[in-house]
Amino acid sequence: MILTARVMKWRIQSLTYFGAFLVILAVCSGPALGDERQRSPSFQVQKSDVAKAEKLAAELAALSPKVNHDEAKLLADCAFATVTKLRREYRMFGTPIFNNFLIYHGLRKRGYCYQWSEDLLIAIDALRLKSLELHWGEYDPNTWRENNCIVVTAKGQPFNRGIMLECWRHLGHLYFNPVASDWETYVENGAYARRVRDRAARSKDSDRNHHVAFQSSASAKGKAAH
Repeated sequence: MILTARVMKWRIQSLTYFGAFLVILAVCSGPALGDERQRSPSFQVQKSDVAKAEKLAAELAALSPKVNHDEAKLLADCAFATVTKLRREYRMFGTPIFNNFLIYHGLRKRGYCYQWSEDLLIAIDALRLKSLELHWGEYDPNTWRENNCIVVTAKGQPFNRGIMLECWRHLGHLYFNPVASDWETYVENGAYARRVRDRAARSKDSDRNHHVAFQSSASAKGKAAH
């Protein structure tokens, strides 16, 4: 009986120690699992765009010492990956003007300059970046020459200090440059950016093609078919 009691005591102690070990393991591994769930998204950048994405990230990081370098890289990768995806969806063909001709006659659904900027704005907005801000840029608004772009600034910086992201002029290939040095003089239209964001929020669960229904009303409000 004494031997049996000792064996039982040893077993109880072993189970207690093992249970304590499992509790400690769960506590230690909990934050790591949480970190994994909160890990930033990653984007597949085309091999031909990798160097350009790195350059864009460096220019964004140089906007201010307060810019988070990881956010700058995330935005750059997202922008290039998104534009590549949109280029396939839009089925770009010929020149920008000819592609507009195809859209106007119903042979393509999207690809006007403001549509590029709308979709890019929504994609980057989804990253919820803290150290960078997005602005809507317009060149020669309400005319046939109007062009649109997204301008990225450091948090709190003015529009004209930012880096422009433009897709239409290069037939769906992302172009970036300081907005103040571009040959087109862009101005900010915060009201239109809010309109795009509000519309996206209302229809976030609908198909991307919901933007097509907005095309006629946007043109009526001054968005040129560019």
